[in-house]
Amino acid sequence: MRFFSIIAAILVSAVLALFILDRPRLTALLGRDNPEAEDRSETTEISADTQGGAELVKVVVQKSVARQIDTAVILRGETKAAREVDVRAETSAVVVSEPLRKGARVETGQALCRLDEGTRGTALALAQAQLDEARARVPEAEARLDQALAQLDEALINQNASAKLSQGGFASTTRVANSEAAVATAQAGVESARAGLQASQSGIQSAQANVATARKEIERLTITAPFSGLLESDTAELGALLQPGDLCATIIQLDPIKLVAYVPETEVARVTEGATAVARLVSGIGAINTNAPANRGQDVRGQVTFLSRSADETTRTFRVEIEVPNSNNNIRDGQTAEIQISAEGATAHLLPQSALTLNDEGTLGVRTIDDNAIVEFHPVTLMRDTVEGIWITGLDQTANVIVLGQEYVVAGVQVAPTYKELSQ
Repeated sequence: MRFFSIIAAILVSAVLALFILDRPRLTALLGRDNPEAEDRSETTEISADTQGGAELVKVVVQKSVARQIDTAVILRGETKAAREVDVRAETSAVVVSEPLRKGARVETGQALCRLDEGTRGTALALAQAQLDEARARVPEAEARLDQALAQLDEALINQNASAKLSQGGFASTTRVANSEAAVATAQAGVESARAGLQASQSGIQSAQANVATARKEIERLTITAPFSGLLESDTAELGALLQPGDLCATIIQLDPIKLVAYVPETEVARVTEGATAVARLVSGIGAINTNAPANRGQDVRGQVTFLSRSADETTRTFRVEIEVPNSNNNIRDGQTAEIQISAEGATAHLLPQSALTLNDEGTLGVRTIDDNAIVEFHPVTLMRDTVEGIWITGLDQTANVIVLGQEYVVAGVQVAPTYKELSQ
């Protein structure tokens, strides 16, 4: 048995050596008389395959037709109360009213905190008495002025008579001088009476100011709501001592409520005052429903009422405010909202997000093919991201977009396309 194993090994070694060292002779022994022709045939087949397109990169292409869509500026913001104010004391006194609890609704002019009057009523009565006294002095001052004017008239008449008599030689020079002195005295009396009248009138004005101050001080004892709204804090507690500037209560107005967001400078030109806006509060579920009622608590609708003309120095964004009705106060201050502000429509293509790519310069775009299957690169602008895909602009009305294999080709090369519609 061992002898036959040795013989078989020798035969196998001989065949392998012949195959390696003298392959043509071995081929002839096996019946293939023209190996070179066989090799040429294989080479011809390979060349034919190459010319048939085996070296072209295969890609998947989607035929896309642009459609008209309603564009919107998508922002993320928050709700803000239309008004919010801290109502504070303007005088020092002790609170004598029961507190109102936070959450209560208050109307314009409603009393929030009442303070102890103390001696302010007495001060008002004193100021009023001083005013009456000052007013009583005015008739007396006016009478003095009238008397002084009458004396001045009499002195002027005497002076005139003395002057005429002196010219005719019927009056002495001394009489004329005395009449002139009487006129000067009367004029001084008139000036004094007028000064007394002005002093009386000034006394009235001073007394009126004291009365107004006393009344204002009493008015400050009742702290009222400047507008209708909701109490965001309890009013000051009974017995608490309030100093000027101490907080009585905080009031917010939620109807209408504002949506506040910040628009990037690349989108600010698309936002205009008066534009319709739709927002979905974070508490809502699902996509924004533009047909939902305004105050359902999830979807809200309003109008742009303010667009800042000055950008934030840090973020380079512009503040935009949207006014939304909130008659039932369901929307709270500080809720996060996803906002869509309507803008002019645009023609765009709906493509899968994977179709996007970058060229050598880092420009975002897509690769397409022409009628000869030559690759082209087109920069695009992203309009909207949806569940179905992305809406982009920058292409012709009809385009053959490479959606698979675009990363392996560059502009100017020919590819072997397979159209997505046909493959599906």
